[in-house]
Amino acid sequence: MPTDIATTAAETRHEREIAGLDALELAVPTAPSRVAAIWNATWPKVLAVGIFLGAWQIVVWTHWRPSYVLPGPVATFKAFVDDRSVLAEATFNTLRRGLLGFTLAVIIGSAIGLAAASSRILRSGIGSMITGLQTMPSIAWFPLAIVLFKLTNAAVFFVVVLGAAPSIANGLLNGVDNIPPILLRAGRVLGAKGWTRLRYIVVPAALPTFAGGLKQGWSFAWRSLLAGELLVIIPGVTALGQTLEASRDQTAYADMMATMVAIFLVGVIVDALVFSRLDRSIRRRYGLIDTAT
Repeated sequence: MPTDIATTAAETRHEREIAGLDALELAVPTAPSRVAAIWNATWPKVLAVGIFLGAWQIVVWTHWRPSYVLPGPVATFKAFVDDRSVLAEATFNTLRRGLLGFTLAVIIGSAIGLAAASSRILRSGIGSMITGLQTMPSIAWFPLAIVLFKLTNAAVFFVVVLGAAPSIANGLLNGVDNIPPILLRAGRVLGAKGWTRLRYIVVPAALPTFAGGLKQGWSFAWRSLLAGELLVIIPGVTALGQTLEASRDQTAYADMMATMVAIFLVGVIVDALVFSRLDRSIRRRYGLIDTAT
């Protein structure tokens, strides 16, 4: 009898193990259709926007401030439509500045990050300086920028680069710090040195974190750029910061809110079309995303 009980228990355990192995062989669920994927990605954003607009309208209804000082969503949307041509031109000019400044920041920040990653002495010397530069408010650079470059585009680019490059360099350095040591040792065993080591081991392994540094760098660049356009007004050039300041000076508060909406939309669209896609593509490539989702 005890032998039969033991045999039954062993058979049950064996069946559970077989069932577990069978579960590993189940077909992976198919990914949702494109329409379903778009809907799943869209409805949370639509809901969030609806909640924000509802809260905004409720604040307006409380008459916390007069309606001409704090216009509601409807008045702001009307101003946005009426000013669409001016806002389109201003957005184009500001985006052009932002892309140029960000490109310069990527080149400079990546060069500094790679140099610091390849040399312990250089890393020890400038690592804290990079973090210190990153923590400095961009507005603090404008007095120096105006002294050096006067009221020109160069002053704006100077601040944009100084605002974004440290974040990009730090993102690359953090990526290098999180590379598994065994991967670096394997590279050395295979003879990877110098540029070959950076090109085929360090940069690919640091890419997921570096992408986060690029995203953060863009946010710093965009904020620095808008701050610069509020202070450095170049005659004959329409920009979002300039339009925002002009609306405030003219007490056209609905136009001011419409310009703020345009600034916000640019940030959302750039993140959705560029950085979110880049991040998802990199994570999928490195096996960090379930392909069935």
